Amino acid sequence: MKKIINSILVTLILSVSLTACTDFLKENPKTFLSPTEYYTSENQIIAAVNGTYDGLSRLLGTDLEIATVRMFNLEYIVGHSYRPRSAGTNENQFLLLSGLDESNSVLREIWRTVFFPLENCNSVIENVEASDIIDTATKNRYLGQVYFLRAYYYYLGVQLFGDIPKKTESTKDLSAIHIPKSPKAAIYDQIVADLLKAEATGLPWTDKSGHVTLGAVKTLLAKVYLTMAGYPLQKGTEYYQKAYDTAKEVINSGQFELFNEYSDLRKLVNENAGEHIFMIQREAQNASAPFHFGLLPYPEAAISINPTYGGGMAPLKVFYDSFEDNDRRKEQGAFFYTEWTKFGDPNTLIKLEVPYICKYWDEEAEKNSKSGANIPIYRYADVLLICAEAKTLADGGSTTDVTAIDAYSLVHNRAFPSDGKPSSITSNQVLKERFLELCFEFHNWFDMLRTHKAYDPTSKQIVDLIGYKAPNHEYPFKESDLIFPIPLREKELNPLLAE
Repeated sequence: MKKIINSILVTLILSVSLTACTDFLKENPKTFLSPTEYYTSENQIIAAVNGTYDGLSRLLGTDLEIATVRMFNLEYIVGHSYRPRSAGTNENQFLLLSGLDESNSVLREIWRTVFFPLENCNSVIENVEASDIIDTATKNRYLGQVYFLRAYYYYLGVQLFGDIPKKTESTKDLSAIHIPKSPKAAIYDQIVADLLKAEATGLPWTDKSGHVTLGAVKTLLAKVYLTMAGYPLQKGTEYYQKAYDTAKEVINSGQFELFNEYSDLRKLVNENAGEHIFMIQREAQNASAPFHFGLLPYPEAAISINPTYGGGMAPLKVFYDSFEDNDRRKEQGAFFYTEWTKFGDPNTLIKLEVPYICKYWDEEAEKNSKSGANIPIYRYADVLLICAEAKTLADGGSTTDVTAIDAYSLVHNRAFPSDGKPSSITSNQVLKERFLELCFEFHNWFDMLRTHKAYDPTSKQIVDLIGYKAPNHEYPFKESDLIFPIPLREKELNPLLAE
């Protein structure tokens, strides 16, 4: 299950060494390593391909302590969470929406999460395409993974930063270091082109090892089409229909299913299977996942072997209360918990004054103080809601389409088993379901960007994003808050980014 992580850890220095000195937005390179010194065997190709997965984990990094996981900031800005442990200036700019500063170190790490892996992907694509040591079918499967990952990194970057550099060739000399920004539309066109290439490479629908699959490719393609239909490109009905059709392909494949119980989402035996379409692979000994400990109650509550590591993120009470009382996602041990047994003393129950996030609870971490749990990127519930939302919007805001209604109902009725199936659904109805179902899985901010809508937990309604003040924020959202500033250090290294 964790083969890909072990392979990356063993070979990362080899694969990244091909590009570490050529990161076009890092320091000016002094030397270049010729690819002819590498890619001389299939094992080296495998190592290089596996190295392109490294970018998936970059935002899991922390600064001084585990509660500062950088990825949490993509939830802070939504406005439905807070930090039980006090935050620094960088985190507060996201938590409070107090004005993102171009000197914010979190912003720079997000930028590097996009562009360091992209350079690696470009190098691997060029050299694997040119290789004659493996057969065409095998080559295509390796390329399909890297095309997907290049699309994934670009999709992250263009959503967060808007116009960004488009670069699809590796850096071979100093003349290619300073790259100007490209329009968002050009970036999206590149993303779609890469995903269509990946789609045609013969990838399997599923892969228990955690490598990129056809399921992951089509899921991302459906999300990209949905985004292109909305803001900022506003391509409209044609692309909503494309998103619907692509999500429907995933559904009709019969390869994925919702788990019966929400706790099944956390079971190690279910990783990379069932509802999980694509995950960040972690391994307890060598690449421990930070979420279990980063989300623990803080100040100390002795429910885990390392209770003092927590306090990174918790739901605001108003958001937790916005879940209906009969919503199974609100049940103890589903998406949240308000009590837990004392570590080492299962007969003692510790009651918590506020709710905490249960989605990343890792029982195995209690045995060795490290978490090897994978972190979900795409799961089947996401695909079902993409299908439903896209069809409502393609049909003008509501739909009676059977496939869309069935998709929505599968997700909704898992939470509310006694609810009947509706005869029609609206786009706001589906979007609200997304905010509740995918909360704290790092999707909600991207949904807000593409729809210009937000979920207001006080009214339990979908509202217009611009002018909406989230419970934890200092001021209402304005247009300028929807694009992150390019980090100052990157503009110093590449002056073309300031233009």
